[in-house]
Amino acid sequence: MSKIAPTAVVYPGVRLGADVIVEDFCVIGAPFSGQTDEETVIGDHAVIRSHTVIYGGCHIGNYFQTGNKANIRELNLIGDHVSIGTMAVLEHHIVIEDGVRIHSQAFIPEFSRLNKGCWIGPNVALTNARYPCSPDVKKNLTGPVIEESAKIGANVTILPGVVVGKNALIGAGSVVVNDVPSFHVVAGNPARYLRKIHY
Repeated sequence: MSKIAPTAVVYPGVRLGADVIVEDFCVIGAPFSGQTDEETVIGDHAVIRSHTVIYGGCHIGNYFQTGNKANIRELNLIGDHVSIGTMAVLEHHIVIEDGVRIHSQAFIPEFSRLNKGCWIGPNVALTNARYPCSPDVKKNLTGPVIEESAKIGANVTILPGVVVGKNALIGAGSVVVNDVPSFHVVAGNPARYLRKIHY
């Protein structure tokens, strides 16, 4: 049976799975600009920790959990066994596959894709605007793609449209300006190839 704190706000159109915990001062299914009748779905055994805000139209799988004060915008597709850390910010229209871990204070912009089992360290910033404040910038947003089981170290910045390959490793503090092939280790500003991972 689900447990929803009395201080939490759950809007109409939200469908919660079995054994969901929603802690104090959470907001689930918050309305957004242009919203019509999108359902918000959160799967079984989710733990939504205090002060988290999840906007409407998100479809979230089983065993989802957030840290305190996570902010998740509208119309995201999130798989099973996904964890979103304290004060992480996810914009809208993001695809997150099963088993992804996003650590505290990470920023994931709209139109990003995080594939199965990838790991995003604390304070990572993905970006999606190649020319901020330019005319038509909103029409040209391209989020990064983080492939399966890639690992992004703490305080990394990844530029718009960059693809980080399967099982790649990005060293802490790096600025990634080009695609990273699968099984490569890169680090630095700009990030440069160090070695391959053999396994």
